[in-house]
Amino acid sequence: MDRQIVIDPVHRIEGHGKITIQLDASGQVEDAAFHVTQFRGFEKFCEGRPYYEMPSLVERICGICPVSHSLASAKACDAILGVAVPEAGQMLRALLNLASVMQSHALSFFYLSSPDLLLGFDGPPEKRNILGLLETHPQLAADGIRLRQIGQSIIEWLAGKKIHPTWVVPGGVGVPLSKENLENIRAVLPEARDIVLRTIGWFKPSIENYREEIRTFANFPSMFLGLVDPCGNLELFDGNLRFIDYQGNVVAEQVPPARYAEYIGEAVEDHSYLKSPYYLPLGYPEGIYRVGPAARLNVCSGCRTPLADEEWAEFKSLEKGPVLSSFYNHYARLIEILYTIEKAEQLTADPDILNPRVRAHAQPNFFEGIGVVEAPRGTLFHHYQVDENGLITGVNLIVATGNNNLAMNRGVLQVARHFIKNGEVPESVLTRLEAVIRVFDPCLSCSTHALGMNSLHVHLLGPDGHVVDEKWR
Repeated sequence: MDRQIVIDPVHRIEGHGKITIQLDASGQVEDAAFHVTQFRGFEKFCEGRPYYEMPSLVERICGICPVSHSLASAKACDAILGVAVPEAGQMLRALLNLASVMQSHALSFFYLSSPDLLLGFDGPPEKRNILGLLETHPQLAADGIRLRQIGQSIIEWLAGKKIHPTWVVPGGVGVPLSKENLENIRAVLPEARDIVLRTIGWFKPSIENYREEIRTFANFPSMFLGLVDPCGNLELFDGNLRFIDYQGNVVAEQVPPARYAEYIGEAVEDHSYLKSPYYLPLGYPEGIYRVGPAARLNVCSGCRTPLADEEWAEFKSLEKGPVLSSFYNHYARLIEILYTIEKAEQLTADPDILNPRVRAHAQPNFFEGIGVVEAPRGTLFHHYQVDENGLITGVNLIVATGNNNLAMNRGVLQVARHFIKNGEVPESVLTRLEAVIRVFDPCLSCSTHALGMNSLHVHLLGPDGHVVDEKWR
């Protein structure tokens, strides 16, 4: 007789997901799949809107990384206009992106993942959250809250408000940066740097405690993708694409973002609304690749800031060749936070950032535009077509969580095979199934471009395809 166990709600992922685990006749895991069950509709209902609405409209895809969507959108609109954004406008956009990465990484590491790392994967679920951390590790919890507040405050000083600002526009930004707000930004960066250095100092020695998770949390050969500058260094805002293979060989170098479709294909599976991008020359699914913090550090040749470069060198020494375990995304997020702070210090030290010329004006000159940035979770693509009146006729979005879809599925399978024995799914296994998804920090509302509830639904199927167990978190 089938049995059903309901555990609701999910803990610490954004969006609605479901896992199906297929057992063989002996009760061992044969296959597993991660399904995103929210309907993807944002691309379609953008059609017919004026191009200039897009940077503000697409922000509503997400409340965590609206800045990433607005920037990728604005860059696509820049291409439609055929304009060069003034230097000060470029600097301000880049600074906004740094603040967005800072606050989002702080949310992921401190709020969503550190409860597992500090309170244990086998600890009681009701305690494994930011409130539990405030009880047991008050300094670390306070640091995480403050670091995210700093990132959000920088966004507000630049763009007028913390969530869904309308400051980024086609051709640049809406208004210049004031001297007062520049000083506000400069004043908080040293505190942010102290927080992340303190956190790195705690986290690195603790890595040895998670050897089993490092071995099993999406630890497999794959390609990696990220933006790099002309010298191959880390670039979060305005670079070219670089693909490397699992041995670290560069297989596609300095690819202009406008040519992404020559290298990335998109597959659709019946079981998920989330698309599955892949490296086109290798085909599907052999062209699996990963994006995000660890992928960016694998892909780049350095960070160009002194403290982040020191940590990057340690990160690269973790394995021979690229770091393959996605568990190390946690460490990579801290390194990238450090990079965003140092890079923000460089940008705010440049007096040209106060130049009042921050926007170029034009009418549409092209029928197509592509914009690419590094969102906190990985490479983000916005691709638009317009008609002669500048109205949107087609939209394609490839978001970071989509880029990682094949990798998340393989990670879930790896964890399921390692931890599920004789068809039993105890609480500790559910926790790790969630945790392997969480290392990618997926934004399922972004990935399906839709709004949904938070839950994880696990189906355990027998060899005949019938449900033998069902769990809700």
